[in-house]
Amino acid sequence: MKTLFMLLVVLSSLIGRVAIAQDKFSGEDGYRLWLKYDLIEDNAQRQQYSHTLQSLFIAPQSDTTRIIQHELKIASHGLLSQPIKPAANAKQASLLMLKSDSPELKQFKIHHDLNKLGQEGYLLHSTADQMLIIANSDIGLLYGTFDLLRRIQTGQSLNKLDHIEIPKIQLRMLNHWDDLDRHTERGYAGESIFDWHKLPDYKEQRYYDYARANASIGINGIVPNNVNANSLILTPAYLQKVKALADIFRPYGIKVYLSIKFSSPQQIGGLDTSDPAEQKVHDWWQKKTDEIYALIPDFGGYLVKANSEGQPGPGDYGRTHAEGANMLARALKPHGGNVLWRAFVYAHDAKAERSLQAYNEFVPLDGKFDDNVSVQVKNGPIDFQPREPFSPLFGAMPHTSLAMEFQITQEYLGFSTHLAYLGTLYEEALDADTHTEGPGSTVAKVIDGSLDSLPLTAMAGVANIGMDRNWTGHIFGQANWYVFGRLAWNDQLSAADIADEWIKMTLTDDKQSVNTIKDMMMGSRELIVDYMTPLGLHHLMDTGHHYGPGPWVDNLGRADWNPTYYHRADEQGIGLDRTASGTNAISQYAPYWQKIFADPKKTPQELLLWFHHLSWDYTMPSGDTLWNELVKHYYHGAKGVEKMQKQWLAIKDQIEPNQFEQVKMALAIQVKEAKWWRDACVLYFQTFSKRPIPEGLERPEHSLEYYQSLKFPYAPGQG
Repeated sequence: MKTLFMLLVVLSSLIGRVAIAQDKFSGEDGYRLWLKYDLIEDNAQRQQYSHTLQSLFIAPQSDTTRIIQHELKIASHGLLSQPIKPAANAKQASLLMLKSDSPELKQFKIHHDLNKLGQEGYLLHSTADQMLIIANSDIGLLYGTFDLLRRIQTGQSLNKLDHIEIPKIQLRMLNHWDDLDRHTERGYAGESIFDWHKLPDYKEQRYYDYARANASIGINGIVPNNVNANSLILTPAYLQKVKALADIFRPYGIKVYLSIKFSSPQQIGGLDTSDPAEQKVHDWWQKKTDEIYALIPDFGGYLVKANSEGQPGPGDYGRTHAEGANMLARALKPHGGNVLWRAFVYAHDAKAERSLQAYNEFVPLDGKFDDNVSVQVKNGPIDFQPREPFSPLFGAMPHTSLAMEFQITQEYLGFSTHLAYLGTLYEEALDADTHTEGPGSTVAKVIDGSLDSLPLTAMAGVANIGMDRNWTGHIFGQANWYVFGRLAWNDQLSAADIADEWIKMTLTDDKQSVNTIKDMMMGSRELIVDYMTPLGLHHLMDTGHHYGPGPWVDNLGRADWNPTYYHRADEQGIGLDRTASGTNAISQYAPYWQKIFADPKKTPQELLLWFHHLSWDYTMPSGDTLWNELVKHYYHGAKGVEKMQKQWLAIKDQIEPNQFEQVKMALAIQVKEAKWWRDACVLYFQTFSKRPIPEGLERPEHSLEYYQSLKFPYAPGQG
């Protein structure tokens, strides 16, 4: 009996130890995103931050300041295991939140013009005993709070801080391609978070958590409905639902915008036309807009997809994009609203090559859009490919506000099972030098207004968010949401530094593991380019859903929906000639780039087949043939994913078990699908090249016919 008792004691002790070990990770599944606020284990570091979060002075009270107080409460409890106490006055506080007109500010020596902070900027200023966050608005104080907490989460020094932050871009927006039935076009993280059926009365906690996450990275606008819009969103019943969301988001500094259908006056308004030249159409939109602002005084405005992929627009009546956009802009102008008018257009019967069409339609309209219109341009001239050159519209419309549109969801980059850190893609696009006004005319300067002194600036990201517990389907998908917000706030930040922040806030602060994960992230998008679309190839994805390889597809309703349209592989070679001897797309770029893109020897190798149709035996800079180089890229990409998988497995002990397993499973899928992409594309292009796979590379697992037979009618995210 005594032996049995001792055995039970030992077992109980072991179970207790296991429980303690599990408690360290608390069953983390990714829901907390980068706002986990786990206990800082380094005692010295914890002590440094403990003084800062000891006591708080903040006044006056508002919905936003109450959010700030709650954020600091949970952060202090989680990070430092201590409460943050209210201070009776400014002198007794370790942390002060002060508006620029606060009388308490007079006791401090502040050497900055605080008017320059605007309504969203803030100053972090530390003295020997106190930390100050100063702003002109409560929203500025909220942004400053998240900045301070980010510094604590990532182990930064708070000593001698005197740091000003002002957003470079005014409108920093998420575009949700979410339908009213909760289906999400190009969504891979479950159904839409917006439950229109239960709104306006049922306000999910997730809406508040979503708003908090967005505020923490500076996002200040959201479009909750699909650009392929349903006119019902503008009916009274749905506007009440939109109002409920706007009321939740307002204290977080987030405005709601709506995607609208251009034909709404006919569909829900009883008119016989939607012609923007008709006064009755103007009147209908003015009345509808006034109705919205009566419900939502801070409504942001309209996002419009018109005359694109079957959507109605002003072109249906022989009117221009500017005429359509300006009609809406004038209805919004008295209320301070804006129009985001998408430049993703290609005419149904246009004979011009696809990459030319947006430029052809919009550049002649430069200067004809009202000042509260921003033309929203995708980063490249086709459609969110793993790699594209920058859109030639950037720099070509100096008298028009151009908004950047990035895709955060991975429509063309492996959905939510491929690890693809898109910070490098965004950085590449923003840093691209258009040369339209000489060296240094970067895309970033175009969209932040600094190149041409334009007052309205915007950046939009097509969201990757859904009802999955981890929000984005893949833990690393969270990093793309995070990096988008950070770059929209400051387009000069580096993708590497932002990755470092996200890793420490989300996964681990173990130095070696941080370096390993950062290495994985920074190379991940390039690996996808290699095993999907190397050397400038593009749009090789399968029909409709864009899942998996389909370079052989040639039977769709219009030529430029087919992958064969873009790669032009034949027995002579591969690639699309966009030089003067081909479609002459290079003519849309500045002369500097025309000279480079015209010559395959000068064209950047990563864009070679975007601009040139070259022989399979064309000699590459490496001395190898184009065929061999192409194949080696495909194999390098697939091999690189296997390396990422090994890197992840090696840091298991430093990652919370649930998060570790999620990524482990996704990487196993990615390894398999990278080889699928490699083998299918190499075998298909080999039917034209008639050349062997280079020595030393493993043979494809299946035949080309096998890969061509694969069908996926229920792949997620279809339009």
